[in-house]
Amino acid sequence: MKSLLVLASASPFRRTLLANAGLAFEARAAAIDERALEQPLEASGASPAAVALALAEAKAKDVARYFPGALVIGSDQTMSLGTRVYHKPRDMAEAAEHLLSLSGRMHSLNSAIVLVRDDEVVWRHVSTANMTVRPLSDGFIDRHLATVGEKALTSVGAYQLEGEGIQLFESIEGDYFTILGLPMLPLLSKLRELGAIDA
Repeated sequence: MKSLLVLASASPFRRTLLANAGLAFEARAAAIDERALEQPLEASGASPAAVALALAEAKAKDVARYFPGALVIGSDQTMSLGTRVYHKPRDMAEAAEHLLSLSGRMHSLNSAIVLVRDDEVVWRHVSTANMTVRPLSDGFIDRHLATVGEKALTSVGAYQLEGEGIQLFESIEGDYFTILGLPMLPLLSKLRELGAIDA
């Protein structure tokens, strides 16, 4: 008998990715303070990938308490440019600052998955996508943010690649699912290996 699969996320994008792949699962948002977990990690010099893994694990372990024996999928994504780690913009002015800082430069999206059963980590994985933003004028940034509105505040980079955000980019190296925040191919491969989904 296959284990119950649980997604430890409130993200509609992650839920849709799993549903579109034909997986039967339950979803429950983790009740953790992400910034409180991030700050000591970042202060200690942890890499953006390590921060994403730690947050994914914390989410999965939090939700696993409510689903004994289930296989819980925790995921998180960090965005970095050099040593700077980005967080969701607090307002439209900060969204504009994010986009200006990315203009003409390559940044990385680090998407982590951790599978947990009860309190045991079964598997950890990080996929990285490298994203190069084309040179952007202040005027274009203002017009772009006026078009997308509050959606810019819902993602760490102040863009949605699946929408108008695609116009910001010059080149992309990496997997589409990694960019969306849930690397589906390695996840599905591991779930098959574990016997959690049909192989």
